[in-house]
Amino acid sequence: MAMVFIGAICDLIAAIGLLRFPNFFLRIHSATVGIIGGAVVPLIGISLIALVTPQLGSYRIPFAITSFLSAIIIMIVAPIGTHVLAYAAYHTKSPPPQPIAIDLLEKLKKGEER
Repeated sequence: MAMVFIGAICDLIAAIGLLRFPNFFLRIHSATVGIIGGAVVPLIGISLIALVTPQLGSYRIPFAITSFLSAIIIMIVAPIGTHVLAYAAYHTKSPPPQPIAIDLLEKLKKGEER
């Protein structure tokens, strides 16, 4: 159950990151954290829960194997998809990522607050 809870926390952090990060490249990082932490970790936790749950009867082994294989597939496919999206965004001349520290320094020079 702890892994499922960690997955929920990762999803919450990823959602906040998607709202708060300023550009596409930082947001795609947040989305990947949400996919890996919010989908893979709970699926592994569910497979462990399925192994020790007697209520599933003869279905517990196939259920555990299916959820574990789904986690492995997501762990392989998610970074590839993220890389393809970032590659396409870079080659279509979308605005380049700027370091956040530069934005903060510019705001401080202008006297703006967050």
